[in-house]
Amino acid sequence: MITIQRVRVRWSAASRGALQANARRGLDSPVDLPALLPGSEVAVHDVLADEATGYARHEEVSYGGVERGRDVGLWFMSEGSTLKVDRLPGRAAYPADSGPARLFTLEPGEVGRYRANFRLRFAACCCDPSWYYETWSVHVSNGRVEADRFVRGEPDHDVDKRVHLYGGSIRSGGRIRRLG
Repeated sequence: MITIQRVRVRWSAASRGALQANARRGLDSPVDLPALLPGSEVAVHDVLADEATGYARHEEVSYGGVERGRDVGLWFMSEGSTLKVDRLPGRAAYPADSGPARLFTLEPGEVGRYRANFRLRFAACCCDPSWYYETWSVHVSNGRVEADRFVRGEPDHDVDKRVHLYGGSIRSGGRIRRLG
């Protein structure tokens, strides 16, 4: 079983200042998984804290085969008991995607974390100046995990692809490191 939790925070261009950033700080932290995750090949717990709802968290659970990973921008390949996790190209206006990228390879029982942030367009046309922003914290486990696993423990693999979204100096993100 593959368990995925994606925690997203979404805000508007009008909320880019320091006060607004303080209001959403930490909202992309993992939360406990629902008590009754379905026993399927893949279970996805998707959590969204949107400025439009006062950052109240909205949670959804979906499940099915490995194609469920596409719902959260991931692609899975199994080699025996090893799980390879790739990031799929997305619809972000910034940073530009260069195609699929390997995030990590998980052995049975391991957990990987992928963090990223994006500037996205409301319309498909890049001539529309309507932007919104999201930050993601995605945890993936190769195997069933306890409800609090993503909250209480450090991941075995950590990929941080967060960038500076508003211009200016480069963020210290973009690191890939193996923990433990």
